[in-house]
Amino acid sequence: MGRRKKIRNLLGILKDKASLIKAAISINRQLSSINVAVLRATTHNPSSPPSENRIAAVLALGHSSRTTSCACIVALMDRLHATHSAPVALKCLFTAHNIATNGSFILKDQLSFYPSSGGQNFLNLSDFRDESDADTWELSSWVRWYAAVVEQNLIVSRSLGYYYSPRGKEFDNNKLSLLLSSELLGEIDVLVDHVERTCDAPGNLNLQRNNLVYEVVTMVGEDYRLVQRELFVRLKEIEDRMESLSSSELTRLLSALKRLEECREKLVALFVNRRKNVVFWDLIRQMTTKLVEMKEKREQKKLEWKKSTNESNGFWNPFVESGPIVSVSVGNVMAHGWA
Repeated sequence: MGRRKKIRNLLGILKDKASLIKAAISINRQLSSINVAVLRATTHNPSSPPSENRIAAVLALGHSSRTTSCACIVALMDRLHATHSAPVALKCLFTAHNIATNGSFILKDQLSFYPSSGGQNFLNLSDFRDESDADTWELSSWVRWYAAVVEQNLIVSRSLGYYYSPRGKEFDNNKLSLLLSSELLGEIDVLVDHVERTCDAPGNLNLQRNNLVYEVVTMVGEDYRLVQRELFVRLKEIEDRMESLSSSELTRLLSALKRLEECREKLVALFVNRRKNVVFWDLIRQMTTKLVEMKEKREQKKLEWKKSTNESNGFWNPFVESGPIVSVSVGNVMAHGWA
């Protein structure tokens, strides 16, 4: 098994060199430099993540023209979908994640709306399998999970209307106050979707000893921290409106809070060394308790109203209930001018 792995690693190195030579001798010098930058960031090395310099070289392409940024994303996605190697796929996703987090606006924009024709879920890698050996088979599960997380990252940014990142400004709470409660709940749902995608990480957490997987989880952890921040400000805003929410909106909010609570243990296991955000989870617990009480009170009032309505209907209503029939002749009606 050890010999087979060495041979596979050697073949990976040879493939990388052949691809770099092919890209370097391309007649189109601009396209050549783009392909070289992408290839260097996504080698077959199974354990080493791309260096900061190689990621920086890809990000630098976003400071040129829109055409260059577009070509960069196309090259990266072509690399992702052409490979059967789990390490290469994971590095492509890691590079895309860096673009989504630290890239220029043009580069992020090209990634977020790729392909321009629409109608293609380019990060759907649910069928990805690298069957080279047991290690790459397990690594494939991280590829599938990571693709879903990066995709959800882009969905969140589109839903919120801005790209959230560690360097991003704190959200203006005044803008939140202008949102309708239904809009606010929609954003909360999308953010909770991201938390659920994150906690769906593979169970083989021992693979975090792999430096590449470790860097991936670290970066996802940074995303999770930002999502927590985005969720916290929205939950505080909706908390102030709870009394005015409809019954269906209360149910929707309670469902989102329960979904979050169900993720907590998995998140602790995934980010075992990360400082716990006690304030965030305390808010969820307090809001859940308050929501349950509000729903119970509303249900009680509804039952009391129904009971009182039924009781009031028990009294005789002369306009509804039947009584003795009084015969009135036509002649009497005409005589009194009731025609």
